[in-house]
Amino acid sequence: MRSTIGLLASLAVTAPLSAAVAGEWDVGAEAAAELRYFPNDPLYPGQLEHFQPSFSFQPDVRWEGDDRKHQFVLVPYVRVDTQDDERTHFDLREGFYRYNADGGWSLTLGAVKVFWGRTESRHLVDIINQTDAVEDIDEEDKLGQPMANLTLINDWGTLDFYVMSGFRTRTFPSVDGRPRFEFPVDTDAEIINRDANRGAVDVAARYAHYIGNWDFGVSIFRGTSREPRFAIDPVNQRIRPVYDKITQGGIDLQYTKDAWLWKLEAIVREGHGDTFAAVVGGFEYTLYQIFGSNADLGLLTEYQYDGRDEDFVLEPFGPALAAPITFADNDVFAGARLALNDAQDTSLLAGATVDTNDAFMGMFIEAQRRIGQNWTAEFEGRLFLNADPRNAGFPIRDDDFLTLRITRFF
Repeated sequence: MRSTIGLLASLAVTAPLSAAVAGEWDVGAEAAAELRYFPNDPLYPGQLEHFQPSFSFQPDVRWEGDDRKHQFVLVPYVRVDTQDDERTHFDLREGFYRYNADGGWSLTLGAVKVFWGRTESRHLVDIINQTDAVEDIDEEDKLGQPMANLTLINDWGTLDFYVMSGFRTRTFPSVDGRPRFEFPVDTDAEIINRDANRGAVDVAARYAHYIGNWDFGVSIFRGTSREPRFAIDPVNQRIRPVYDKITQGGIDLQYTKDAWLWKLEAIVREGHGDTFAAVVGGFEYTLYQIFGSNADLGLLTEYQYDGRDEDFVLEPFGPALAAPITFADNDVFAGARLALNDAQDTSLLAGATVDTNDAFMGMFIEAQRRIGQNWTAEFEGRLFLNADPRNAGFPIRDDDFLTLRITRFF
């Protein structure tokens, strides 16, 4: 793994420097102070109580040659958390070199973030990057993935090929952290069921195009699952993450008509118990210039289904779930997105997901507003209601939290 990452890093750094007699540099950064507040007392021994301050810093360095054929991007990231040692971490979010050829193709080498998806409440097809789960529980934050990516762009669509190595395991809160399960996830005791090394090669491909009002993508992934399943170790009071080799096919669709956006993501996955399918789909309808103002209000509704195996299986390392845990097996999401379209870029997104089997509900609100030219203020809240012992969210029933974040851009 080290040799693979070292080669990619060398290519990402030296290629543009050797080509760059002239070009344009764009150097910036953002620094953020964050305070999380948990109003409820912790459920489990060792967890932090109510306040969790932290600080993050993310430089952003970009270079592009005069002919726009050569690009270099470097985006490291660091967070320092005062309560949870596992949340204090460093990552290379992006660090790559890209060559853009005249013939409608490009080659990218290095650590990259790739996003696939259309829907709001869940991104089923988004599988390239590992989730940085100590940042938040919404699975939106991702670790950089070492890869080689060939992109072909033509009138018939865009075709991407990916070859990846240097598998990255998911981050999880420590015994001090919130939210977490009754037993903490021991990230030092992970089990990788693929030749017992992180250097195994993953491959993926995606075709994307549009026809009229339709935008669509079709993808295939073969490699180590970014979602771990869990092995229970009651003797040591810990959970061990287990990473398996899987094959996943996916499709994502979006249909645009006037104020309507209809969205769908669906997958079929083999390698986690019985082969299963999962789907999330719905719509967003936008009301423009409401109440005679410049504000736009988007109304969102989506349905989530997941047919994965929920049984336990006996492995050589002990009892384990046959497939990764999901909170979205038969759920309905409803929300609203408000954009004031003012000089301060004020926006608000709020919603709730309800399990149709037991009425367990997860609610959230996200609001942000720019302050002056270089500052933003963000507020986030997450609440868990109607906790049911049969639901996967039951262990975090008392981990409601509010977050205030102030960011300075340079």
